[in-house]
Amino acid sequence: MEENEELQLVQRAQEGDREAFQELVERYQRKVYGICIGMLKDPDDSMDVSQEVFIKVYRYLDNFNLQSSFYTWLYRITVNKCIDFMRKKKRQREVDYDDTLSREGDVEGDDELLPSRLGIHPDRVYARKELRAQMLEALKTLSEKHRTILILREVEGLSYEEIAEVLQISKGTVMSRLYHARRYFQDAVRNYVGEDLEVG
Repeated sequence: MEENEELQLVQRAQEGDREAFQELVERYQRKVYGICIGMLKDPDDSMDVSQEVFIKVYRYLDNFNLQSSFYTWLYRITVNKCIDFMRKKKRQREVDYDDTLSREGDVEGDDELLPSRLGIHPDRVYARKELRAQMLEALKTLSEKHRTILILREVEGLSYEEIAEVLQISKGTVMSRLYHARRYFQDAVRNYVGEDLEVG
C-alpha cells in the first residue's frame, strides 16, 4: 500500500468509516502480533495486548497527525503497550508468583527470529529448531530496552530512523543501544549453546 493511499485510509477511519479502520487492522495485525510475541514470549498475552493496541488506536485515531507516519505511530503504541504489560506482570510476580510464567517450549509465531538475521550459523551449532529455542531463552535474559530494540530492528526490519521515532530517542542512541543489544544477545546465546557459536 502506497503511503498516500494509507493516509487516505486513516483519514477515512478518522471520519468514522469502520471498513477503513478494519482494513488498517487487517494490514497491520500480523506485524503488531509479531512485535508482541517477540517481546512478551507468550501467544495468549500477545493476542490480548495486540487487541489492546488496536482498541487504543481506535480511541486515539483522531489525535493522529496525518503529516506523520501511521506505521511508526502504531509501532510506538505497540511497544509501549508491551512494556506496560511486562511491568504489570513483573509487579504481579513480586506479589504472587505464577508458575505459568516459566513455561518452556516452542512459541508459535517465533519463526521470524531466524539465526541468519543475527549473523549466527545454526548448521555449525545445532538443528535450527533447537537453536531457535535456545535463542528465545537468551532473548529473555536481555533488558527491556535491549530486547525491544533488537525485535524492532532484527525481526521487524525497521530502519534506524523509524526505531528512533517509535522509541522517541535519537538515531545515535538507537545505534549505540542496538550495538550493545546485539553483543549481549550473542553472549547470552553462547551461554546456552557453548563456545562453538560463530557470529558475523
